[in-house]
Amino acid sequence: MNRIRLYKAHMAKEIKDTNQIAYKVLVEPWITEEATRIAELNKYTFKVDPRATKDQVKRAVEGVYGIKVESVNTIKIPRKKRMRGAKVGWKSGYKKAIVTVKEGDKIDLFESK
Repeated sequence: MNRIRLYKAHMAKEIKDTNQIAYKVLVEPWITEEATRIAELNKYTFKVDPRATKDQVKRAVEGVYGIKVESVNTIKIPRKKRMRGAKVGWKSGYKKAIVTVKEGDKIDLFESK
């Protein structure tokens, strides 16, 4: 009985913490031609923190947008070498996530106010 109470308290704290870290996990929506095209298939693309896991991304999207997520696919884009004249630099890498939402749910990334 004590375990159940501890578990419920832990889950309530975890849900509260999820909403607080959601804005650290989701950096920005990734809006390109391809991302707009696959949005019609209930798949949305986000740039996420490189340390974020699939479960954290799922909880963050569900918490922020209030929808049901079916699956999350992540892609790590490596950093790339860039040259400007004789100077050598690096374009930073990033991680993006493609989130598939439940049929009928929708994220309105292009809100018109």
